[in-house]
Amino acid sequence: MTQGAGIVSLQGSGIAATTCAHLLTLAGFRVATEMNYRPPVPTIVLSDAALALIRGVFDRPDLFADLPRLRRRVIAWGGAPVLVANGATLASEQGVQNALGNCSDPILPGAALPDFTIHAAPPLPDGELHIFGERNAIAARVRLRDPACVEEGRVEAVEQGWLFLVPADPGHGWLLGVGGSLDDLLAQSSLIAPAVDALGATSVPFMAAPRLHLPLCGDDWLACGTAALGFDPICGDGTAQSVREAILACAVITAVAEGGDRDELLLHYRSMLIAAMRRHLLLCAQFYATGGQGDWWRAQHAALMDGHRWCTALLAHMPEPRYLLDGFRLIPRRNAA
Repeated sequence: MTQGAGIVSLQGSGIAATTCAHLLTLAGFRVATEMNYRPPVPTIVLSDAALALIRGVFDRPDLFADLPRLRRRVIAWGGAPVLVANGATLASEQGVQNALGNCSDPILPGAALPDFTIHAAPPLPDGELHIFGERNAIAARVRLRDPACVEEGRVEAVEQGWLFLVPADPGHGWLLGVGGSLDDLLAQSSLIAPAVDALGATSVPFMAAPRLHLPLCGDDWLACGTAALGFDPICGDGTAQSVREAILACAVITAVAEGGDRDELLLHYRSMLIAAMRRHLLLCAQFYATGGQGDWWRAQHAALMDGHRWCTALLAHMPEPRYLLDGFRLIPRRNAA
């Protein structure tokens, strides 16, 4: 590849794919997209840090300024409820996609072969998914009984899992349940159950355990976004992680196009993503160690710690990172000031 002349094929349509298309276009690449449709997540909680990251990448300082805000959270996690000030913005995944737009072209029959492919959605060309735990999530629209919930999120650990409630449009909210059916989890709830009324349509169950796809890249492709890493929603960092992966993926491809060492750059990408999963597993393990004392909680915690040790072993066979991100570009560490 040569700068400004490369073609990158982009498989996927989520936030990671949109960010990749934006950054690669800015870097002078032609981006061709093959859309992979999946049902969008009904609501995303964007922390202030995640929102600042997205605004910076797209150079849109007022992005989502008109969306509803969370001002606080009530957390009942292994003890009495605690009120915590917490700033965050509420958005739908489809709304985020619509706001960010699409600056790529569709893949057309007979088009030139790409120099590189980013897989931001399955299937991937090789490898398998490693899953750290056994838990699914279900989301449902609910009516809110308590007016305090308008700007308030509630998180509650119960005997067989946990619940997360956030407001939606006036009088309604979205309820996420992890570990069992919503009816069963609400039957164990003392914080969230009194605040909600009448479950609406529920989503199909979706995976809530952390997962990592290996390999993460090949000579002319790499995995990005949730096709590479999937985070447990308990951490609330999944959207920001997808954006960070997209920044790194585009920086790697740009550096390869400019004559950088392909093998070293792809190794850097692998090690950074495995390190991100390792940090996430340890963070999650702290939550699952304190949420409850039953068999379900112990099993999830054990799986997370097993995954943390496994990632640690993988990283032990990799060299120390040789590059640093400088804005949206990678530079060798020896050149860093």
